[in-house]
Amino acid sequence: MPRWLPRAVVLVLALVACFQLGSWAFHQLIGLLVNILIAFFLALAIEPAVSRMAARGMRRGFATFLVFLGVLVATAGFLTLLGSMLAGQIIEMVEGFPRYLDSVIDSINSTFRTEFSRLEIQESLLRSDWLRKYVQNSATGVLDVSATVLGGLFKLLTIGLFSFYFAADGPRLRHALCSVLPPAKQSEVLRAWEIAVAKTGGYLYSRGLMALISGVAHYVVLVFLGVPYAPALAVWVGLVSQFIPTIGTYLAGALPMLIAFTVNPWYALYVLGFVVIYQQFENYVLQPKLTSKTVDIHPAVAFGSVIAGTALLGAVGALIAIPAVATLQAFLGAYVKRYELTEDAAASTARPGRRRVRMPRLR
Repeated sequence: MPRWLPRAVVLVLALVACFQLGSWAFHQLIGLLVNILIAFFLALAIEPAVSRMAARGMRRGFATFLVFLGVLVATAGFLTLLGSMLAGQIIEMVEGFPRYLDSVIDSINSTFRTEFSRLEIQESLLRSDWLRKYVQNSATGVLDVSATVLGGLFKLLTIGLFSFYFAADGPRLRHALCSVLPPAKQSEVLRAWEIAVAKTGGYLYSRGLMALISGVAHYVVLVFLGVPYAPALAVWVGLVSQFIPTIGTYLAGALPMLIAFTVNPWYALYVLGFVVIYQQFENYVLQPKLTSKTVDIHPAVAFGSVIAGTALLGAVGALIAIPAVATLQAFLGAYVKRYELTEDAAASTARPGRRRVRMPRLR
């Protein structure tokens, strides 16, 4: 047996063991890594505001705290408005349920000549085994929901802490990262970091401004039609349509249409028409002007990046896909060398109809 064979076997076994250990550790820490990735992009988004406040003499940690406080207040206000709207609708449904049930029972009795009553139906439901099993399953489900809510709060706390440290200690983090790199790579890393901050912050700024314009426009229409809970619905439309890619517009317009339908079925059609018209105005007029200097990427590239991000990381990937692709596009645009087109290439890329091609005559 050759002398190198035992060492090779031991080396292969050690590599396989290291690979298995690394794979196990990666799968165990995938949740933490995703939370850190979200926190990093959130820190990049708020770093321009923090840097401006720090440039005016404010301590960076206190500036980060103020930005986080503003985001927290805005989120709490949105959840309060949305919660009040949902609570009001649920209370109205619960109060009107007996009348609705009586009308259904009366229609059934008049149609099928039966003698059902609401009290008999309630007693039969209370004594049924189905209701007892449903209550038992609901009690178990409450514990699962509570565990899910606690886990979600812990994830939010983790993301908030990491993003706070990334934003507050941004210069120190860049210094620590560049200190382990050779001098030739340090400038490239700093440039990539600056591009990521500019594109992510620009994405958040443009989306926030479009959400504000969309919310104000829908608020005016909802108030004009007399739809209840117009402020909460306007905030819902503005945020959901801008910060949920691809399907956000449809989710945002469905809730105002449903509330408007309870007032008047024609109002739902009016809301649908305004949502379609405003979406065209936003796509062809508003969005190109606001995103031309911040996140200027082709719609097909944005759609493909959202699909790829969703396939890789789910909803998190869909949210961070556009700023990540915009950062990569800007970074490649800064380092990829471009050349002027030749006459043949420029002629082939011209608009159709402006170029005449002479065909040889047939004899």
